[in-house]
Formats: sequence, C-alpha cells, structure tokens
Amino acid sequence: MAPRGFSGPVVLRSGSPAALRLSGADLRVVATARVYTCGITPYDVTHLGHAATFVWADLLASVWRLCDVETVTCRNVTDVDDVLTRAARLRGGDVAQFALEQEYAFDRGMSALRVRRPAYEPRARHFVGAVQQLAAALLAAGRAYVREGFVYFRGTGVVDRCGLSREAALTLSAEFGDDPHDERRDDPFDVAVWRPSGNGEPAWPSPWGPGRPGWHAECAAMALSVLGPSVDVLAGGVDLAFPHHAYQAAMVEAVTSVTPFARVGLHVGEVRQDGAKMAKSTGNLTLVTDLLREHSPAAVRLLLLDRPWHTAWDYDPGDLDRAAGRVEMLYAAAGRSGGAENPATGAVTTALLDDLDVSRAIEVALDGGGAAARLLLRTLALT
Repeated sequence: MAPRGFSGPVVLRSGSPAALRLSGADLRVVATARVYTCGITPYDVTHLGHAATFVWADLLASVWRLCDVETVTCRNVTDVDDVLTRAARLRGGDVAQFALEQEYAFDRGMSALRVRRPAYEPRARHFVGAVQQLAAALLAAGRAYVREGFVYFRGTGVVDRCGLSREAALTLSAEFGDDPHDERRDDPFDVAVWRPSGNGEPAWPSPWGPGRPGWHAECAAMALSVLGPSVDVLAGGVDLAFPHHAYQAAMVEAVTSVTPFARVGLHVGEVRQDGAKMAKSTGNLTLVTDLLREHSPAAVRLLLLDRPWHTAWDYDPGDLDRAAGRVEMLYAAAGRSGGAENPATGAVTTALLDDLDVSRAIEVALDGGGAAARLLLRTLALT
C-alpha cells in the first residue's frame, strides 16, 4: 500500500516514468537516489564559485523530489587537511575550533541561499578509522603498498580512464598539492591513502605509525560509510573531476568491485572574475555574504542557476540586477490564472529533467504562467 499522500511518480505524456537525463545519461532510479557532494575545507569564507556547486546539487535533489524520487544527500566537511592546519596556525587557533567557526559561517551562507541541509554531513576527523580500514583493504587487494609510513594507492589506469594526457594529469595533480617527484612512490600517479605526521600536524595512531588520511581517501571512506559502494551522482566543481573524484572512485571500486562508483558526475562549471577562476589564490573573490547585503537570496540563487550547469562563466555585477528582474517576472507570472491542469506545468518538469535546463524551464513558466510558474518557483527555491 502506498503511503498516505503519495501520488506516484511523475509520468510523462509518453506514459513512461519521468527519468532525469544528466550529462548524457538517463538516470532512472529504483527506490532511492544517492547524491554525494564534495563539501568545503573549512578554512576561509565562501565565495560565489563555492556557492554554485552547492546550489546546483541542491537543485538536483529538488528535481528528483519533484518526481517523487526519494533522495538521500551527503555533503562532507574536509576538516583534516594541510591547508586548514596552516590557516589555523596563522590565526593562532586550535584546528578543530577554527574549522567549526568557518563551518558555521558557511552554513549561514547556505541557509540564506535556501540550500537544504543534507541528510548526512560527515566530517573527516570522525572517519579516520574508516580511512585506515580502506587502506588495509587496498593493501590486502594488492592495490596499495607501504613505504616509510605512507600507504600509497596504485594509480595505474586512473589517468587513462579520465582521458587525460600524462602531462595534463601531472599538472593538475601538482595544482592540488601533489608532488610528482616524490621518490618514495613507484609511479608519479600513486597517491597517499595514509601519511605520516610531523610535529604540529594532526595525527592518529595507525598500523603504519602516527599519521593522517590522504584527501582522496577521506572522501572515499566517507562515501562508502554513509552511502555504500556506489552513488547515483558525484557532485563538485569541475576542478575536482581530476584528481580528486577520479581517485576517490578508483579507491572505492578497488575494494568493492562495484563499478562504476558514480553513475554520473555533476561537475559544475567554473565561475570566473576578471578573466580568471574565482579563487583565494588569485584574490578575485566575490563573497556570498557581501552579495546578500544588497541583493535578495532569490536573485543570487537564480544568477547561479539560469545557465547550463556545466559551462564556465564570468561574473559581472550587472548580472545580479538582470537575475532580480527575472525573479520578479516569475513572481508576476505566478500570479496569473492557471491551475495544475495547465499543460505548461508538465513542460516545466520536462525541461528540468532534461539536464537541469533551468533557462528553458523559466521561459516555459513565463509563457504559461499560473501553476507552471508557481511550480518552478518552488522547485528552484525562489520563494
């Protein structure tokens, strides 16, 4: 018997259950959709580039819920990280306390942008034991080796699966703090699952000596522990596709033999400013808190969503005024007559299911008005 209030899955005019098409794949879901989003390393303020990833992941879950697909979301917090440790030292504070303060500020920004709190928010420091279990399993499977207190994952094949040249992969790895000239490794593309800790660095006892987890291994262990051996969508910024998501998936697949780890990746396009990627290292940041002082959360949210999710784009302050105008147009359209039988409501859903095509859904809602516009406003969390 269906639960009270359950109306069944959305059905398209073809008579088939609604299926989300994402990044060229048809994501038909039985029972529950599982979404793992790589969250923040809580060492600094949240900028527009960060927000884009989390708003898009939030919309993905909303579209599935619109179609009566139960959706379980997980967004981790990387609170064991060398960048975080250095930032805390510079401020003269305890690493754990500093991370909690930064996480609180992040949560306030996400709440203001109407991003739903995920069902699970694992923190890396609580899953150190799981990383050690992952390392032991990789060693037992012959996919890792121990050297000088390190446990290295054998990365053979990871680069080939991503379609990258060796040179491009080495450059990307170095950008994320890897050292391709580390002579302890058998191959430049082997990565640390476990690392020894020096003075002042976070450390936990392990079979290989006091140390801390590697970054890719943290997300692999947290995803395995919370969502199991596979997920429907692995979400994050496009810069995480390699090396982070590629190694995370490879580690999980190596110990579970379940492939692929993620059916689809939601790798959100880069947000740029002044001709460069928005990042602390370049100093070209637009902070979410600053934008929300002068603009409504709905305008900021629509600024991020009214475009293809996978394309890079350049932020221009004038875009916020245009987004605010689009929000007002949707509000006006929602006030027009037209009930649930309005055919435009189905067209709005179809557009959203077609690779999260928000821009097309907006045009349909503006044209159809009434219930179609109200449905879109609710799904985009603009009300």
